[in-house]
Amino acid sequence: MARARVLLMVTGGIAAYKSCFVARLLQQSGYSVKVAMTEAATHFVGPVTMRALTGEAVATDLWGEGQSEALDHIEYARWADLVVVAPATANLLGKAAGGIADDIVTTLLLAFPGPVLMAPAMNDSMWRHPATQANRQLLAERGVAFVGPGSGWLACGTIDTGRMAEPEEIVAAVRELVADLPARDDEAARPAGPWAGRRVTVTAGPTLEPIDPVRGLINRSSGAMGYALAQAAVAAGAEVTLISGPVERDAPRGLARLVKVMTGRQMAEAVAVALTAGCDWLLMAAAVADFTPVNPAATKLKKDELGGAWHLELERNPDILKDVVPRHRGRDLTVVGFALETGDLVAKASVKRVEKAMDFVLANDPTEEGAGFGDQAHRVTLIGPDGVLWQSDSLPKPALAVQILDRLETARHGRGA
Repeated sequence: MARARVLLMVTGGIAAYKSCFVARLLQQSGYSVKVAMTEAATHFVGPVTMRALTGEAVATDLWGEGQSEALDHIEYARWADLVVVAPATANLLGKAAGGIADDIVTTLLLAFPGPVLMAPAMNDSMWRHPATQANRQLLAERGVAFVGPGSGWLACGTIDTGRMAEPEEIVAAVRELVADLPARDDEAARPAGPWAGRRVTVTAGPTLEPIDPVRGLINRSSGAMGYALAQAAVAAGAEVTLISGPVERDAPRGLARLVKVMTGRQMAEAVAVALTAGCDWLLMAAAVADFTPVNPAATKLKKDELGGAWHLELERNPDILKDVVPRHRGRDLTVVGFALETGDLVAKASVKRVEKAMDFVLANDPTEEGAGFGDQAHRVTLIGPDGVLWQSDSLPKPALAVQILDRLETARHGRGA
């Protein structure tokens, strides 16, 4: 299929290393990609790296002294359907707002008439500065789209707003902008990613089982892995339904449907609805509570009334994989579950895969070095009918999610992993 053309512009911030992942994901999603870099950006990421990733010359100067030719500031602008600036530093926002064109990136921005997506990244104080906010507002009024910044660890050692959006979020935002592009005579504007046309349902997060209106049973699942899988599947072209327990996370951009649930029973019902509607892949990353209170109280329980000891009667929640999925499973559905185990990981997860009729299971031990809850780096082991297919490195969950989908696609078609 013909592909939309994306010009990725990289500026001089520490988040420039993420632009390599952006370039890779854009290509995996079916786009043609070229890169332009400021001189400052080349101190963080080498142009050779970008050329290796894209197979295209990288524009680094206006004079043709680097990898690309003179006047590429015109040719690259004519070539592109969409421009992505990632990272977009405070300096870049100021120059773009003022119409300054003193390097290859700012000159290309001034010469490009189409849609622009910027992913800001900077220190939190720089982001909150009135000048930066005024520049952002002016650019937005001119039609520039923005994704992020998010909150998290910054290069200066603080935890605050200013972190560049994750590559999967950027690619999802690209897909939304590309969908509105007019088709060219020589190319169709919509890309075909490796998961294009697939209907994928992802469950994520914990469930909260109410004890009374203010108390509940909940586990430590943050939803990070499930949300990362949903975002990666969107970026790969899939039609994604995300069924989420109660988490404090922004929904991935580009979802077909977001279904928010609270309890294990509600999640079971939502999965049944999604499977009945039609689904090719079910990725069960949620940590559903095994038990729920038998008689939740209608009003807040008082500790003085409970006495010195409290006996809470529990009953089993539906086992979604064992009880719900078989009743609604289509012939072509591929089921992937997660098995969190501590000790004897492969053996325990393999038994669970068979007992719950999963095609594949991703086993993880949160007590291992390089694995953990929340937004920590994580590692998994992929197990199929023939045993262990793949053991991942310890990676940030957004990057790990991309690799998981790649490995599942390979394993599903019997090409090994």
